[in-house]
Amino acid sequence: MNEVKKITPADRCPAMSYTEMLEADTRRVPDYLFEESNIEMPNDPIAIEPYISADFATLEQERMWPNVWLFAAREDELPDPGDTVVFEINDKSFLLVRQRDGSVRAFYNVCLHRARKLRTKSGPSTQLRCNFHGFTWNNDGSLKEIPCAWDFKHLEGKDMSLPEVRVNVWQGFVMITENDKIADFKDWVGPVLDQYENYDFENRYTGMWVAKKVAANWKATAEAFMEAWHSVTTHPQLLPFLGDANTRYDLYGDFFNRAITPSGVLSPHMSGKDQQYVLDKMAEFSGGSDAKTNRRFTASGEKVELDPNDPLQARKLLAEASRAGFTAQYGYDYSDKSDAEILDNFTYNIFPNFSPWIGYLPTLVYRWLPGDTPDWCIMEIRLLMPTPKGQKRPRAVERVYIPDDQPFAWAKEYMGEALAGVFDQDLANLPHVQTGMKASGNGVMELGAYQDSRVRHFQTTLMKYINGELPA
Repeated sequence: MNEVKKITPADRCPAMSYTEMLEADTRRVPDYLFEESNIEMPNDPIAIEPYISADFATLEQERMWPNVWLFAAREDELPDPGDTVVFEINDKSFLLVRQRDGSVRAFYNVCLHRARKLRTKSGPSTQLRCNFHGFTWNNDGSLKEIPCAWDFKHLEGKDMSLPEVRVNVWQGFVMITENDKIADFKDWVGPVLDQYENYDFENRYTGMWVAKKVAANWKATAEAFMEAWHSVTTHPQLLPFLGDANTRYDLYGDFFNRAITPSGVLSPHMSGKDQQYVLDKMAEFSGGSDAKTNRRFTASGEKVELDPNDPLQARKLLAEASRAGFTAQYGYDYSDKSDAEILDNFTYNIFPNFSPWIGYLPTLVYRWLPGDTPDWCIMEIRLLMPTPKGQKRPRAVERVYIPDDQPFAWAKEYMGEALAGVFDQDLANLPHVQTGMKASGNGVMELGAYQDSRVRHFQTTLMKYINGELPA
């Protein structure tokens, strides 16, 4: 095994650090954005077999998936009593039901008679009735009716309530687990979840939601979004206003890591461009059909007086434009919010398949669902929108499934052309990653020490489950 190496500042891109950008912020920055958290890990190669092996996928289903907290729904998907959500992962099907008291309960979505699924799609329900023979349960899971009860006298006195799984609701996310012994979700992840407190996620709603089948393993797909340095070749159109190599990577415990990628700055991979170039390129990217899912506002189209001594001038102007734009759009006062929280990309990951970003702008949420073979998965992308001040939180939009033979661009009316284009660039790589892994001559991948550290962290936790070290 290779020697364990501690990541130091010498391992970072020699350009301006993210901390230096925070120190130049025009507003007060929360302490947790300054704090760095690294975990010492070996730099051993990563094995390819777990991405392509059906046997390994079976081990995941047996040892990992039942023993973690899973993002099953947003509360805005089931705001009213009787609303239901069907959540399916691997071979499991769960039925989430909003109760009269406002709580959410989750049942195995299976009739106790002949094991038909009780519901095959989400929607309102006054009762849970099986369409096969008519066995019926109340929305709280208690048995309501057995047809031909004379033939089931042997069930009299037996508890026929629907089996349940644990539910925790956190920041509007409905989390479930089959394991009765692991800690509650917030304790399971740890104090790092306090970083979400400033952004009123409970009052946000799903304003965009698309899903697409990806011809790659769920882990390979998730890992494609755990680092920013692929932008230099995969997303060259972002380099004029994205500090890809300036990204900070932080690791916390077993279940959480984050990447913070600054926006409104020129990539270290570019040179010879001024601040007006940054502003103009951001305006090109953020306009057009992306307006209704806008995550940032462009600065004025008028030319600005440039300060050659301030490499962050465009960032400051873009932050100010977004403060004004978000105030007009949502009605809240953002005047004291930091440039970082208004502009930057906070790609946070919660093990194993959940990526809820933070920030004051509309935030992305990713979820990766494994396929029935290791060679494909479903990737879901949501945009959580702030509820305008004084208004009731809207119900979540319905999920739009992109046809398997169509790119994300097919859904550009929902997600915006520029954003769809970014995801299409990512997906162009992934099928070739999956087939490339199968063609590998040595069966391993060599990762970077720092920029790939979140991938290694994720893999380390996964292997703790496979090897029986977790759940504790």
